[in-house]
Amino acid sequence: MTLLNNERTLAHEVVEDSNPTNNTDFQTIINRRLNRRSILKGGTGLTAAAFFGALPLVGCSEDDDSSIVGNDDNAAIPAQGDLKRPDTLKFEAVAHSTADTMTVAAGYKAEMILPLGTPLNSGIEDWKDNREQSAESFEWRMGDNHDGMWFFGKNGNAYDAKASENSLLVMNHEYVNSSELSPFGYYVTQDNDAAPIFQNRRLASDVRREVNCHGVSVVELTRRADDMGYEMVPDSKYNRRITSSTTAQLAGPVAGSALVKTKFDPTGYQTRGINNNCGAGLSPWGTYLTTEENFLGVFARGQDASQLSAGDNYARERYGAVEDFPGWEYLWHTPEAKDAKIADEFSRWDMTAVGASAAEDYRYGFNTFGYITEIDPFDQNSIPQKRTALGRFAHENCAYAPVEQGKPVVFYMGDDARGEYIYKFVSKAMWSNSDIGGGLKAGDKYLNDGTLYVAVFNEDGSGEWKALVHGQNGLDAFNSVLPFNGQDEVLVFARAAADAAGATKMDRPEWVSVSPMTGDVYVTLTNNKYRGVRDDQPVSASNPRSYQSSGKALGNDNGHIIRWAEAGGDHAATSFEWDIYLFGAPSDLSAENLSQLNDNNDFSSPDGLYFDPRGVLWIQTDDGAYTDTSSCMLLAALPGKVSDGSMTTTSAGQSTRVGTSASNDNIKRFFVGPEGCEVTGITMAPDFKTLFINIQHPGNTWGAVAGGSIPRSATVMITREDGDVILAESFDTADSTT
Repeated sequence: MTLLNNERTLAHEVVEDSNPTNNTDFQTIINRRLNRRSILKGGTGLTAAAFFGALPLVGCSEDDDSSIVGNDDNAAIPAQGDLKRPDTLKFEAVAHSTADTMTVAAGYKAEMILPLGTPLNSGIEDWKDNREQSAESFEWRMGDNHDGMWFFGKNGNAYDAKASENSLLVMNHEYVNSSELSPFGYYVTQDNDAAPIFQNRRLASDVRREVNCHGVSVVELTRRADDMGYEMVPDSKYNRRITSSTTAQLAGPVAGSALVKTKFDPTGYQTRGINNNCGAGLSPWGTYLTTEENFLGVFARGQDASQLSAGDNYARERYGAVEDFPGWEYLWHTPEAKDAKIADEFSRWDMTAVGASAAEDYRYGFNTFGYITEIDPFDQNSIPQKRTALGRFAHENCAYAPVEQGKPVVFYMGDDARGEYIYKFVSKAMWSNSDIGGGLKAGDKYLNDGTLYVAVFNEDGSGEWKALVHGQNGLDAFNSVLPFNGQDEVLVFARAAADAAGATKMDRPEWVSVSPMTGDVYVTLTNNKYRGVRDDQPVSASNPRSYQSSGKALGNDNGHIIRWAEAGGDHAATSFEWDIYLFGAPSDLSAENLSQLNDNNDFSSPDGLYFDPRGVLWIQTDDGAYTDTSSCMLLAALPGKVSDGSMTTTSAGQSTRVGTSASNDNIKRFFVGPEGCEVTGITMAPDFKTLFINIQHPGNTWGAVAGGSIPRSATVMITREDGDVILAESFDTADSTT
């Protein structure tokens, strides 16, 4: 047969946008009438105390910002040694670059490991540039588009938060680049010399390969003989792939609900696959928390509105699944049934209601994706657990607050789509240090029962958490937009529940990280081209910019990082105070460079975010607005605390508070990736000597085999050339180049 490639939208270029509400608009109008006059009356000299109030710090005094929350028994500090955070950054900043290679700070070495297709076990042939390896072999190869990851210290057969000699590196594979991964083309066409006839059908082998390239990889690493970095342990019993075909358990309030019953499991307790795994997180007890983000893209929906209730239709559309939705052209549902190796291998990706009931089709298969999923990397036979109590949306990552004996465990999450929300989950169970190493049983204890909240950011710098609990905040059967008949419906349709609660629409909430020094919570708001453009997304204090740059339309092209401090330093509190830590901007975009970035530290579209255990904040970018000047990057930063800056007014006339200005001392560019890439995924060995990051969708031939032309996503391992800890020069009291 003749096979033909077509032009298509790449998965990483699609940003979902399905929030029809005017939450921010209504809230902004009311709050501005009440608060903006008093804010402006005080002028830009208004004191931080007047704007936010005096806030206690978590684990440190007013005059000692070098303290770290936690203690030697606390899994929140998975590191060894007694290093405190440096006072200034003393490495030489990396210059802008658009080269097809990567660049790291002087004195450091960056090397590629574990690229797409790397075999995890012997007996599987190496990756070939012709990409003709069997689809089935990818059940034992590194997947595509590496993303969030974590370094799990390993001592014998058990998790050890402080172990650095041996580890399990666990990482996500977010999506696939079909044109580079699947060699046989995109559409099947007529097998003769006549004009091709598009059948909108994909080959079974190509779809199977892509399904197997999603998910998670678990790879055992051991330190190299020269003590510089790590190498994979081939044939380790821990080496494992969890893919979009792996059986997963639904756990928590949604398990068994009518909303997740399918032909695969009419009881509603299991589904097949984890999908579009983006950011990641560690649990305090030592398991891996992977996230399902753009799961919408692999599902298709035909014309079935007449078969469903008005509520079902609205609930689908609120997640972007309108009628005749093709699934971002993955078309995983289109191979012929005769080519399936297991029942419904391909038809399960079609949510169209075609049977007499949910038990006869996959109308609710869509509802079984979009969750935080817990994996125990030390138990290779365990089943991934989709923790439904944490809500269903386009999860970017999941970060927990420092735990304290006898208090709830708190997790923070963002929903990465335009105009979506920021959430937190507070466990019902109280933390016990005895649960460290407890695996999925500990997850059952802390993640299946608790309260999900959504954030409201007020104009005056205050904020509140609204509980998403059935019977509260309008979440009942009388809700006019979408009736909620139980907690399962609140969680499956968490976005609609957050709408009803009046949550604040944000500029693509992505990675979350919690400072181990102050307890402040940081979230990247990557960008939003509709901010200040559409009536449902006006500028507000928490999303204050709408501007034109480089001939582009109005909007927030460069993004920002917001942060907040929970009331009384209690992460279970229901109120907080916030400011904007940093605004992304080219250094020469003077009107919008509100953080006073310079050539050494300017950036755009912040995405990945990671506090290392010393309190250094690492910022990664996923950008399209500044890539004519520099490819995506990794920066190191030394943030202060909420309310350490001053009032400012954006070019859109919006007043807000920005943190302490950037300088060469407190933020610098540490790494620039190859042209065309996103820099994402980050973790560090507990001895601080090795930093791992991931490179997605690189351009040119970065990551290709010798002599090959196909670029590959891969992990980058960064070490100091002298074998010392990362940022060692910043702990050196001797003068250093800045």
